[in-house]
Amino acid sequence: MVRTASLFSQLLDQISREQFTALVQKHGAERYAKGFSTWTQLVSMLFCQLARADSLREICNGLACSQGRLVHVGVGDSPCRSTLAYANGHRPAALFEAVFWETLDRFRRTGMLGHHKPFRFKNKLLSLDATTVTLCLSVFPWASYQRSKGGIKLHVLLSHDDYLPEFVHLSEARHSDLRVIEHLPPLKPGSIVVLDRGYVDFDVLASWAKAGVFFVIRSKSNIELVRTEARPLKPGRILSDDLVIRMTEMTSTKKFPVPLRRVIAWDLNRGESVVFLTNNLSLSAGTIADIYRDRWKIELFFKSLKQNLKIKTFVGTTENALRIQIWTALLALLLLKWLHFRSRAGWSLSNLAAMLRLNLFTYRDLATWLDNPFGTPPESPPFEQLSLPLTPLGQLAPL
Repeated sequence: MVRTASLFSQLLDQISREQFTALVQKHGAERYAKGFSTWTQLVSMLFCQLARADSLREICNGLACSQGRLVHVGVGDSPCRSTLAYANGHRPAALFEAVFWETLDRFRRTGMLGHHKPFRFKNKLLSLDATTVTLCLSVFPWASYQRSKGGIKLHVLLSHDDYLPEFVHLSEARHSDLRVIEHLPPLKPGSIVVLDRGYVDFDVLASWAKAGVFFVIRSKSNIELVRTEARPLKPGRILSDDLVIRMTEMTSTKKFPVPLRRVIAWDLNRGESVVFLTNNLSLSAGTIADIYRDRWKIELFFKSLKQNLKIKTFVGTTENALRIQIWTALLALLLLKWLHFRSRAGWSLSNLAAMLRLNLFTYRDLATWLDNPFGTPPESPPFEQLSLPLTPLGQLAPL
Protein backbone atom coordinates (compact mmCIF):
# COMPACT_ATOMS: atom_id res chain seq x y z
CA MET A 1 0.00 0.00 0.00
CA VAL A 2 1.30 3.47 -0.84
CA ARG A 3 2.74 5.31 2.15
CA THR A 4 1.06 8.64 2.90
CA ALA A 5 4.32 10.53 3.55
CA SER A 6 7.08 11.73 1.24
CA LEU A 7 10.74 10.72 1.38
CA PHE A 8 11.53 14.17 2.79
CA SER A 9 9.02 13.62 5.59
CA GLN A 10 10.43 10.21 6.47
CA LEU A 11 13.94 11.69 6.51
CA LEU A 12 12.86 14.48 8.87
CA ASP A 13 11.42 11.86 11.21
CA GLN A 14 15.01 11.05 12.19
CA ILE A 15 15.24 14.43 13.94
CA SER A 16 13.62 14.17 17.37
CA ARG A 17 10.83 16.77 17.57
CA GLU A 18 10.79 16.44 21.36
CA GLN A 19 14.51 17.22 21.66
CA PHE A 20 14.18 19.97 19.06
CA THR A 21 11.43 21.66 21.06
CA ALA A 22 13.55 21.45 24.21
CA LEU A 23 16.52 23.01 22.40
CA VAL A 24 14.33 25.81 21.02
CA GLN A 25 13.22 26.67 24.55
CA LYS A 26 16.77 26.41 25.88
CA HIS A 27 18.15 28.87 23.30
CA GLY A 28 15.09 31.14 23.34
CA ALA A 29 14.80 30.95 19.56
CA GLU A 30 11.07 31.74 19.49
CA ARG A 31 11.00 34.36 22.22
CA TYR A 32 9.73 37.08 19.89
CA ALA A 33 8.34 34.86 17.13
CA LYS A 34 5.01 35.79 15.54
CA GLY A 35 3.78 32.74 13.69
CA PHE A 36 6.96 31.59 11.92
CA SER A 37 8.23 28.56 13.84
CA THR A 38 11.85 27.48 14.14
CA TRP A 39 10.86 24.04 12.83
CA THR A 40 9.67 25.66 9.59
CA GLN A 41 13.01 27.45 9.39
CA LEU A 42 14.90 24.17 9.86
CA VAL A 43 12.78 22.41 7.22
CA SER A 44 13.34 25.31 4.80
CA MET A 45 17.12 25.26 5.27
CA LEU A 46 17.29 21.46 4.97
CA PHE A 47 15.26 21.79 1.77
CA CYS A 48 17.86 24.34 0.62
CA GLN A 49 20.62 21.79 1.24
CA LEU A 50 18.99 18.64 -0.12
CA ALA A 51 17.33 20.33 -3.13
CA ARG A 52 20.40 22.55 -3.73
CA ALA A 53 18.37 25.74 -3.89
CA ASP A 54 20.53 28.73 -4.84
CA SER A 55 18.51 31.54 -3.24
CA LEU A 56 15.75 32.37 -0.82
CA ARG A 57 13.38 32.71 -3.76
CA GLU A 58 14.10 29.14 -4.88
CA ILE A 59 13.61 27.83 -1.33
CA CYS A 60 10.25 29.53 -0.86
CA ASN A 61 9.00 28.81 -4.39
CA GLY A 62 10.12 25.18 -4.17
CA LEU A 63 8.19 24.68 -0.94
CA ALA A 64 5.19 26.57 -2.32
CA CYS A 65 5.03 24.16 -5.26
CA SER A 66 4.51 21.34 -2.76
CA GLN A 67 1.99 23.20 -0.64
CA GLY A 68 -0.34 20.23 -0.24
CA ARG A 69 2.46 17.96 0.96
CA LEU A 70 4.04 20.28 3.54
CA VAL A 71 1.66 19.11 6.24
CA HIS A 72 3.55 15.81 6.35
CA VAL A 73 6.78 17.63 7.31
CA GLY A 74 5.11 19.68 10.02
CA VAL A 75 4.81 22.91 8.01
CA GLY A 76 1.49 24.66 7.43
CA ASP A 77 2.39 27.20 4.74
CA SER A 78 5.54 27.89 2.76
CA PRO A 79 7.57 30.79 4.21
CA CYS A 80 8.01 34.21 2.67
CA ARG A 81 11.47 35.32 1.58
CA SER A 82 11.61 38.25 3.98
CA THR A 83 10.46 36.11 6.91
CA LEU A 84 13.05 33.40 6.25
CA ALA A 85 15.79 35.99 5.70
CA TYR A 86 14.97 37.72 9.01
CA ALA A 87 14.95 34.41 10.89
CA ASN A 88 18.32 33.40 9.46
CA GLY A 89 19.78 36.72 10.44
CA HIS A 90 18.46 36.88 14.00
CA ARG A 91 17.66 33.44 15.42
CA PRO A 92 20.66 31.89 17.19
CA ALA A 93 22.85 29.65 15.05
CA ALA A 94 23.81 27.82 18.26
CA LEU A 95 20.39 26.13 18.12
CA PHE A 96 21.15 24.46 14.79
CA GLU A 97 24.58 23.49 16.08
CA ALA A 98 22.93 21.81 19.07
CA VAL A 99 20.46 19.99 16.80
CA PHE A 100 23.34 18.59 14.77
CA TRP A 101 25.23 17.29 17.83
CA GLU A 102 22.09 15.87 19.44
CA THR A 103 21.17 13.99 16.26
CA LEU A 104 24.73 12.74 15.75
CA ASP A 105 24.99 11.52 19.36
CA ARG A 106 21.67 9.67 19.07
CA PHE A 107 22.74 8.04 15.80
CA ARG A 108 25.97 6.89 17.41
CA ARG A 109 24.29 5.57 20.56
CA THR A 110 21.81 3.50 18.57
CA GLY A 111 24.37 2.23 16.03
CA MET A 112 22.56 3.81 13.08
CA LEU A 113 25.83 4.74 11.34
CA GLY A 114 27.74 1.48 11.64
CA HIS A 115 31.30 1.16 12.88
CA HIS A 116 34.46 1.10 10.77
CA LYS A 117 37.62 -0.58 11.99
CA PRO A 118 40.43 0.14 9.51
CA PHE A 119 43.20 -1.00 11.91
CA ARG A 120 43.70 -3.73 14.49
CA PHE A 121 44.73 -1.48 17.36
CA LYS A 122 42.05 -0.36 19.81
CA ASN A 123 43.14 3.27 20.06
CA LYS A 124 40.64 5.87 18.89
CA LEU A 125 41.86 7.40 15.62
CA LEU A 126 41.15 11.07 14.87
CA SER A 127 42.14 13.48 12.10
CA LEU A 128 42.34 17.26 12.46
CA ASP A 129 42.22 19.54 9.44
CA ALA A 130 40.51 22.65 8.04
CA THR A 131 39.04 23.77 4.75
CA THR A 132 38.60 27.34 3.52
CA VAL A 133 35.35 28.62 2.04
CA THR A 134 36.02 31.67 -0.14
CA LEU A 135 33.60 34.59 0.11
CA CYS A 136 33.08 37.79 -1.85
CA LEU A 137 34.59 40.59 0.23
CA SER A 138 32.08 43.21 -0.95
CA VAL A 139 29.16 41.00 0.18
CA PHE A 140 30.81 39.62 3.35
CA PRO A 141 32.96 42.53 4.63
CA TRP A 142 33.12 41.01 8.12
CA ALA A 143 35.10 38.00 6.77
CA SER A 144 38.13 39.81 5.34
CA TYR A 145 40.82 37.35 4.30
CA GLN A 146 42.95 38.83 1.56
CA ARG A 147 42.99 42.16 -0.21
CA SER A 148 40.29 41.23 -2.74
CA LYS A 149 38.37 38.37 -1.12
CA GLY A 150 37.03 37.10 2.15
CA GLY A 151 36.73 33.65 3.62
CA ILE A 152 36.00 31.43 6.59
CA LYS A 153 37.63 28.23 7.82
CA LEU A 154 35.80 25.10 8.83
CA HIS A 155 37.92 23.14 11.34
CA VAL A 156 36.94 19.50 11.86
CA LEU A 157 38.21 16.78 14.18
CA LEU A 158 37.08 13.64 12.35
CA SER A 159 36.49 10.28 14.00
CA HIS A 160 37.61 7.31 11.90
CA ASP A 161 35.00 5.08 13.54
CA ASP A 162 32.23 6.50 11.34
CA TYR A 163 34.06 9.29 9.44
CA LEU A 164 31.94 12.00 11.06
CA PRO A 165 33.02 14.94 13.24
CA GLU A 166 33.93 14.82 16.90
CA PHE A 167 34.50 18.58 16.93
CA VAL A 168 33.66 21.46 14.57
CA HIS A 169 34.79 25.06 14.79
CA LEU A 170 34.22 28.03 12.45
CA SER A 171 36.75 30.86 12.28
CA GLU A 172 37.81 33.64 9.95
CA ALA A 173 40.13 32.44 7.21
CA ARG A 174 42.91 34.88 8.12
CA HIS A 175 43.53 33.08 11.42
CA SER A 176 46.16 30.35 11.64
CA ASP A 177 45.09 26.72 11.79
CA LEU A 178 46.95 26.35 15.09
CA ARG A 179 44.54 28.71 16.84
CA VAL A 180 41.86 26.01 16.79
CA ILE A 181 43.91 23.90 19.22
CA GLU A 182 42.81 26.06 22.14
CA HIS A 183 39.17 25.30 21.33
CA LEU A 184 39.62 21.52 21.16
CA PRO A 185 37.93 19.48 23.89
CA PRO A 186 40.23 17.35 26.10
CA LEU A 187 41.38 14.29 24.17
CA LYS A 188 41.12 10.86 25.80
CA PRO A 189 44.43 9.20 26.73
CA GLY A 190 45.43 6.63 24.15
CA SER A 191 43.85 8.49 21.24
CA ILE A 192 45.86 8.92 18.03
CA VAL A 193 45.55 12.29 16.28
CA VAL A 194 46.68 12.61 12.66
CA LEU A 195 47.73 16.07 11.46
CA ASP A 196 49.32 17.77 8.48
CA ARG A 197 52.55 19.77 8.82
CA GLY A 198 50.62 23.04 9.24
CA TYR A 199 49.93 21.97 12.84
CA VAL A 200 53.56 21.49 13.86
CA ASP A 201 53.80 23.15 17.26
CA PHE A 202 56.02 21.37 19.77
CA ASP A 203 54.34 23.06 22.73
CA VAL A 204 51.01 21.50 21.73
CA LEU A 205 52.55 18.15 20.83
CA ALA A 206 54.41 17.99 24.15
CA SER A 207 51.22 18.72 26.10
CA TRP A 208 49.45 15.90 24.22
CA ALA A 209 52.32 13.51 24.91
CA LYS A 210 52.20 14.32 28.65
CA ALA A 211 48.43 13.66 28.62
CA GLY A 212 48.94 10.23 27.05
CA VAL A 213 47.70 11.25 23.59
CA PHE A 214 49.58 9.96 20.54
CA PHE A 215 50.04 11.90 17.32
CA VAL A 216 51.18 11.22 13.77
CA ILE A 217 52.18 14.42 12.00
CA ARG A 218 53.96 15.23 8.78
CA SER A 219 57.31 16.85 9.50
CA LYS A 220 58.62 20.13 8.16
CA SER A 221 61.87 20.14 6.23
CA ASN A 222 63.71 22.67 8.44
CA ILE A 223 63.60 20.66 11.69
CA GLU A 224 67.07 19.52 12.79
CA LEU A 225 67.13 16.11 14.44
CA VAL A 226 69.72 13.77 15.94
CA ARG A 227 69.37 10.00 15.65
CA THR A 228 69.49 8.06 18.91
CA GLU A 229 68.29 4.63 17.72
CA ALA A 230 67.72 2.88 14.40
CA ARG A 231 64.77 0.50 14.36
CA PRO A 232 64.56 -2.50 11.99
CA LEU A 233 62.25 -2.31 8.97
CA LYS A 234 59.97 -5.12 7.84
CA PRO A 235 60.47 -6.26 4.24
CA GLY A 236 57.78 -5.72 1.66
CA ARG A 237 56.91 -2.13 2.60
CA ILE A 238 58.03 1.04 0.82
CA LEU A 239 59.81 2.43 3.89
CA SER A 240 63.31 3.89 3.97
CA ASP A 241 63.83 4.91 7.60
CA ASP A 242 62.54 4.31 11.13
CA LEU A 243 64.52 6.19 13.76
CA VAL A 244 64.15 7.30 17.37
CA ILE A 245 65.35 10.91 17.41
CA ARG A 246 65.68 14.00 19.56
CA MET A 247 65.79 17.73 18.83
CA THR A 248 69.08 19.54 18.36
CA GLU A 249 68.03 23.09 19.17
CA MET A 250 67.89 24.00 22.85
CA THR A 251 64.46 25.61 22.56
CA SER A 252 62.98 22.58 20.81
CA THR A 253 64.53 20.26 23.41
CA LYS A 254 62.79 22.19 26.15
CA LYS A 255 59.49 22.17 24.28
CA PHE A 256 59.59 18.45 23.55
CA PRO A 257 61.77 16.59 26.06
CA VAL A 258 60.40 13.05 25.42
CA PRO A 259 61.73 10.81 22.61
CA LEU A 260 60.31 11.18 19.12
CA ARG A 261 60.16 8.76 16.26
CA ARG A 262 60.76 9.60 12.61
CA VAL A 263 59.34 7.37 9.85
CA ILE A 264 60.10 7.97 6.17
CA ALA A 265 57.81 6.38 3.56
CA TRP A 266 57.76 6.64 -0.22
CA ASP A 267 54.69 8.20 -1.85
CA LEU A 268 54.12 6.37 -5.12
CA ASN A 269 51.55 8.89 -6.38
CA ARG A 270 53.79 11.94 -5.96
CA GLY A 271 57.10 10.15 -6.44
CA GLU A 272 58.66 11.60 -3.29
CA SER A 273 59.43 10.60 0.28
CA VAL A 274 57.18 11.68 3.14
CA VAL A 275 58.53 12.18 6.68
CA PHE A 276 56.33 11.56 9.71
CA LEU A 277 56.91 12.34 13.38
CA THR A 278 55.16 10.41 16.14
CA ASN A 279 55.48 9.72 19.85
CA ASN A 280 54.10 6.19 19.44
CA LEU A 281 56.98 3.72 19.75
CA SER A 282 54.92 0.51 19.78
CA LEU A 283 53.20 0.45 16.38
CA SER A 284 55.15 -0.68 13.32
CA ALA A 285 56.49 1.84 10.82
CA GLY A 286 54.13 0.48 8.16
CA THR A 287 51.15 1.06 10.45
CA ILE A 288 52.29 4.63 11.09
CA ALA A 289 52.43 5.26 7.34
CA ASP A 290 48.99 3.66 6.87
CA ILE A 291 47.56 5.82 9.67
CA TYR A 292 48.67 8.97 7.89
CA ARG A 293 47.34 7.61 4.60
CA ASP A 294 43.92 7.16 6.22
CA ARG A 295 43.96 10.89 6.96
CA TRP A 296 42.70 11.24 3.39
CA LYS A 297 39.21 10.44 4.76
CA ILE A 298 38.91 13.95 6.15
CA GLU A 299 39.67 15.35 2.68
CA LEU A 300 36.85 13.16 1.33
CA PHE A 301 34.60 14.50 4.08
CA PHE A 302 35.23 18.09 2.96
CA LYS A 303 34.77 17.05 -0.67
CA SER A 304 31.40 15.43 0.06
CA LEU A 305 30.28 18.51 1.96
CA LYS A 306 31.21 20.96 -0.79
CA GLN A 307 30.08 18.91 -3.78
CA ASN A 308 26.74 17.61 -2.55
CA LEU A 309 25.48 20.46 -0.33
CA LYS A 310 25.18 24.24 -0.39
CA ILE A 311 28.29 25.42 1.41
CA LYS A 312 30.14 27.41 -1.25
CA THR A 313 27.33 29.88 -2.01
CA PHE A 314 25.05 31.32 0.64
CA VAL A 315 21.47 32.60 0.78
CA GLY A 316 22.27 35.15 3.52
CA THR A 317 25.05 37.69 4.02
CA THR A 318 25.22 38.02 7.82
CA GLU A 319 27.55 35.89 9.90
CA ASN A 320 24.62 34.31 11.74
CA ALA A 321 22.90 33.31 8.49
CA LEU A 322 26.14 31.83 7.18
CA ARG A 323 26.62 29.78 10.34
CA ILE A 324 23.03 28.49 10.16
CA GLN A 325 23.55 27.37 6.57
CA ILE A 326 26.81 25.57 7.43
CA TRP A 327 25.28 23.76 10.42
CA THR A 328 22.25 22.69 8.39
CA ALA A 329 24.67 21.46 5.69
CA LEU A 330 26.41 19.31 8.31
CA LEU A 331 23.02 18.02 9.50
CA ALA A 332 22.01 17.20 5.91
CA LEU A 333 25.31 15.37 5.37
CA LEU A 334 24.67 13.36 8.53
CA LEU A 335 21.26 12.30 7.18
CA LEU A 336 22.81 11.41 3.82
CA LYS A 337 25.48 9.30 5.57
CA TRP A 338 22.73 7.49 7.44
CA LEU A 339 20.86 6.81 4.19
CA HIS A 340 24.06 5.64 2.52
CA PHE A 341 24.72 3.21 5.37
CA ARG A 342 21.18 1.79 5.15
CA SER A 343 21.08 1.49 1.37
CA ARG A 344 21.85 -1.82 -0.32
CA ALA A 345 21.77 -0.42 -3.85
CA GLY A 346 25.56 0.04 -3.92
CA TRP A 347 25.51 3.63 -5.17
CA SER A 348 27.89 6.39 -4.18
CA LEU A 349 27.03 9.19 -1.78
CA SER A 350 26.90 11.74 -4.60
CA ASN A 351 24.47 9.59 -6.62
CA LEU A 352 22.33 9.13 -3.52
CA ALA A 353 22.22 12.89 -2.94
CA ALA A 354 21.29 13.51 -6.59
CA MET A 355 18.51 10.90 -6.59
CA LEU A 356 17.12 12.17 -3.29
CA ARG A 357 17.09 15.71 -4.68
CA LEU A 358 14.82 14.55 -7.52
CA ASN A 359 12.50 12.55 -5.23
CA LEU A 360 12.16 14.63 -2.08
CA PHE A 361 8.36 14.76 -2.30
CA THR A 362 7.88 11.34 -3.88
CA TYR A 363 5.50 9.10 -1.97
CA ARG A 364 7.57 5.93 -1.47
CA ASP A 365 8.60 3.85 1.49
CA LEU A 366 12.09 5.08 2.37
CA ALA A 367 13.60 1.65 3.07
CA THR A 368 12.21 0.20 -0.17
CA TRP A 369 13.35 3.22 -2.18
CA LEU A 370 16.90 2.99 -0.78
CA ASP A 371 17.24 -0.63 -1.90
CA ASN A 372 15.49 -0.23 -5.27
CA PRO A 373 15.21 3.47 -6.25
CA PHE A 374 14.29 2.68 -9.86
CA GLY A 375 11.53 0.23 -9.00
CA THR A 376 7.90 0.84 -9.83
CA PRO A 377 5.96 2.30 -6.90
CA PRO A 378 3.37 -0.08 -5.46
CA GLU A 379 -0.11 0.36 -6.84
CA SER A 380 -3.04 1.25 -4.64
CA PRO A 381 -5.34 -1.71 -4.01
CA PRO A 382 -8.31 -1.71 -6.43
CA PHE A 383 -11.64 -0.63 -5.11
CA GLU A 384 -13.87 -3.67 -4.75
CA GLN A 385 -17.67 -3.35 -4.79
CA LEU A 386 -19.46 -6.07 -2.92
CA SER A 387 -22.17 -7.84 -4.93
CA LEU A 388 -25.41 -7.77 -2.92
CA PRO A 389 -28.41 -9.90 -3.88
CA LEU A 390 -31.10 -7.40 -4.84
CA THR A 391 -34.76 -8.27 -5.25
CA PRO A 392 -36.55 -6.76 -8.26
CA LEU A 393 -38.88 -3.93 -7.36
CA GLY A 394 -41.99 -5.78 -8.59
CA GLN A 395 -41.31 -8.78 -6.34
CA LEU A 396 -41.17 -6.85 -3.11
CA ALA A 397 -43.71 -7.95 -0.52
CA PRO A 398 -46.38 -5.36 0.36
CA LEU A 399 -45.96 -3.60 3.67
